[in-house]
Amino acid sequence: MRILLTADPELPVPPQLYGGIERIVDLLVTGLQSRGHNVGLVAHPESRSRANQFFPWRGKRSHNKFDVVKNTITLWSAVQQFQPDVVHSFSRVFYLLPLLSSRLPKVMSYQRYPSHRTTSWGIKVAQDSLTFTGCSDYICHVGQTGGGVWHTIHNCVDLEKYTFQPTVAADAPLVFLSRVERIKGAHTAIAIARKTGRTLIIAGNHSTDGEAGQYWQEEIVPHLGKDGIEYIGSINDAQKNELLGQAAAMIVPIEWEEPFGIVFAEALACGTPVISSPRGALPEIVRHGIDGYLINSIEEGVVAVQQLPIIERYKCRQRAENCFSSDVILNQYESLYQLLTHNNSN
Repeated sequence: MRILLTADPELPVPPQLYGGIERIVDLLVTGLQSRGHNVGLVAHPESRSRANQFFPWRGKRSHNKFDVVKNTITLWSAVQQFQPDVVHSFSRVFYLLPLLSSRLPKVMSYQRYPSHRTTSWGIKVAQDSLTFTGCSDYICHVGQTGGGVWHTIHNCVDLEKYTFQPTVAADAPLVFLSRVERIKGAHTAIAIARKTGRTLIIAGNHSTDGEAGQYWQEEIVPHLGKDGIEYIGSINDAQKNELLGQAAAMIVPIEWEEPFGIVFAEALACGTPVISSPRGALPEIVRHGIDGYLINSIEEGVVAVQQLPIIERYKCRQRAENCFSSDVILNQYESLYQLLTHNNSN
């Protein structure tokens, strides 16, 4: 099968540091190739993913009108050259505009909140040649209100990059690994760590401007270097594997409806329990009391930390293997491609 994948133009595939969608696209490129498929990729010019054929975007900004036109032309040209059996977009619906009315099967995947206006518009033009996937049941539920056929296919992790750690030290730290902003709950993680007397390592980038910069300066910085609260900045994949593996738990008590959050699956792959909140897709990732705890307050967070010894780390790893491994997700995408191409040939 000939499969043409697209990623957003802002980041290369795979990303150097953060970029969850770009990691998924890279895993699909390598995984589908290993299964005998011919894979094309349309992505940032500096992408290093080894697709059979690569087409660089001409524009690097998703929301710039001129770049949108450039990238629409780029994708049209890539389809003419590559002649795919299916186009799978992790970028923008608008880039598909010249292709929507054709019978060519098209998959539009959402790792973020779908726009009802754009999805319903796409459905009207493409009819049954356009299918949607969401990275969680939660995102699919949001998307279905705009119509169309939706399939839940969770995000995945490359298990070979994450080392299962069956045990950790009695004084193992808690780890906050995410962008340091209010909706990710770094301030709550700090409060829970202080109340339980646990070391907290904060890793991730942060803003210095606007409301997010004010949050960093007023609610995070004053705690750093005190009571075991430490900030280590952004980290790469190898550092992430080491940091998560040595943690008693990853604690990211979100304050928004998280579409998925690959870092939660990455923690489980290391055998590390997750402490978060029962919002968005988290109940689909973490089984409360088995893989970690879903909390609604600082007090519940304190209890969760105290009950971490109850969690069996091998069950966390099993959860990642059974539900979020690249093989599991590849099977689901491959089955979807086969279904769509079969329907198109009838």
